[in-house]
Amino acid sequence: MTSDLETEEAPTFPPLMWGEEAQDSALRHACQRATLGCDAGLVAYRITDSVLEGTLVFAPEVPLADAAQMLPLCGVGFQNALGALAPPEVAVHLRWDGGILVNGAACGRLRLVAAQTDPDTVPDWLVVGFTLPLWPDSDNPGTNPDETSLYAEGCADVSPPRLLESWARHSLHWINRWEDDGAKALHNEWRGLAHGVGEPASQNGLTGTFLGVDERFGMLLRDDETTHLIPLTTLLEETP
Repeated sequence: MTSDLETEEAPTFPPLMWGEEAQDSALRHACQRATLGCDAGLVAYRITDSVLEGTLVFAPEVPLADAAQMLPLCGVGFQNALGALAPPEVAVHLRWDGGILVNGAACGRLRLVAAQTDPDTVPDWLVVGFTLPLWPDSDNPGTNPDETSLYAEGCADVSPPRLLESWARHSLHWINRWEDDGAKALHNEWRGLAHGVGEPASQNGLTGTFLGVDERFGMLLRDDETTHLIPLTTLLEETP
């Protein structure tokens, strides 16, 4: 059940973007609309008392291996958006696999879906979405100390519609920079927000030291013998 947002509170979006409120899953709504051929720039969203979901539809003009960079790009957009609205002491970081950390604890995640899964194919569409818990699932926060929610971290004054709007604006800013100047600026921004670089990590059945990313944001994971490259496309999920 979606929340009954007052008209004046409904999110508004920058030019070339428009919003549609989803009745259940924002990610599913966006994928369905993309499959039917909607234009890029659709922001499907769902806001309830306990969760904020936002998604953005893309129409890539590059192979999926490059287009998948929209996952970390939207992550940077989310960090910039929440960083602008939250109290200054609130720290927001990003995991390579799409996880979002607020003050060091897991607080939602970003997800990636595309029409095709071949890294060398230009997909018909691509969707990046995030889910952000607003309130904890349990009345006892000590039950899952490694997980948190937005309001549990001192962000009770952050309005979900305003956060969604800010995410769209900041993501559009980074999309324009990525298209005009390449990925260098995005890499520099993401590295400052990345969690776990230089630390032990496990991904796709491999364990080693997370060294960073390659030019396409593929994960570089070093074990005793080899540096493994794990492409972003391995994070693709099936269409819901």
